[in-house]
Amino acid sequence: MQIGPHTLENNLILAPMAGITDRPFRTLCKQFGAGLAVSEMVSSLPSLQTNKRTLLKADHSGETGLRSVQIVGTNPRQMADAAKLNVDRGADIIDINMGCPAKKVCAVAAGSALMRDEDLVKRILEAVVEAVSVPVTLKIRTGWDPQNRNAPAIAKIAEDAGIDALTIHGRTRACKFNGNAEYETIKQIKKNIAIPVIANGDIDSADKARYVLKKTGADALMIGRGAQGNPWIFSDIISSLRSGEPLEPRTIDSTRETLLSHVQQLYSFYGNLSGVKIARKHIGWYFDRLGILPVEIRNAINRAQQPTEQIQRIDSAFRHFSYHRAA
Repeated sequence: MQIGPHTLENNLILAPMAGITDRPFRTLCKQFGAGLAVSEMVSSLPSLQTNKRTLLKADHSGETGLRSVQIVGTNPRQMADAAKLNVDRGADIIDINMGCPAKKVCAVAAGSALMRDEDLVKRILEAVVEAVSVPVTLKIRTGWDPQNRNAPAIAKIAEDAGIDALTIHGRTRACKFNGNAEYETIKQIKKNIAIPVIANGDIDSADKARYVLKKTGADALMIGRGAQGNPWIFSDIISSLRSGEPLEPRTIDSTRETLLSHVQQLYSFYGNLSGVKIARKHIGWYFDRLGILPVEIRNAINRAQQPTEQIQRIDSAFRHFSYHRAA
């Protein structure tokens, strides 16, 4: 997989997800085989560039591999300036968000709301591409709503503007994350543009990955929710694509080891108090994939206020699963 001058190790990419794809999670997914991991979106507003949360999103200290940073906004000049700033902070690739369906993002006409204004899309893309020397990529949806699937038109605008790769989520903005992703639009776009196309949406297993690649003809896959609590999805897909055989199922002990390593990285990155709070959603996703966790055990984990307490309760939850699987 090639993005500008950069050759990725494989064609599997971790999607940018707000509040999720921080440096600890990107690092973990890269360890398990992600060829690229995109940061959570960073605002282009000048007033937010020195905000603590923005600086954490832009923190790539010690991060291995290529650094891809997603920016969001509606003003071409501000987007260009944000791109330059993030390149100065270490970004190797700039990704432009025109795919987020979140209400608070679309309410200010950013994210997927931009797809309603093709002229503004053109001006933003041209401004950002001209502003930086690194590759610029774009993430979109298939359209604003099912009656207005204008992704093919946006794709041509992107190609003409000098975008180096295009990611398409197989839903419209109106669909949010409901229903099933549709891949026909992605297939159509892939046939009509020369730049790399990355398919996104509902890729949650090795079998689904194989299906989407065959169905769309895409050059690469972007995986979002399928990686939550499941960073191994990348190694599973790599094994399946290369040998046709899935990896052996993970043991309870190996899952525990990965989860504990993940939360320790969160404590280190955010500090104990914030790290414990942010870890809760990740812990929940890991256990959701293991099976039903009794409410009292889940609540006990969520009530923990300190790392040692949270880890003790995680261990207690794993003992529950080990006991019931042995019984």
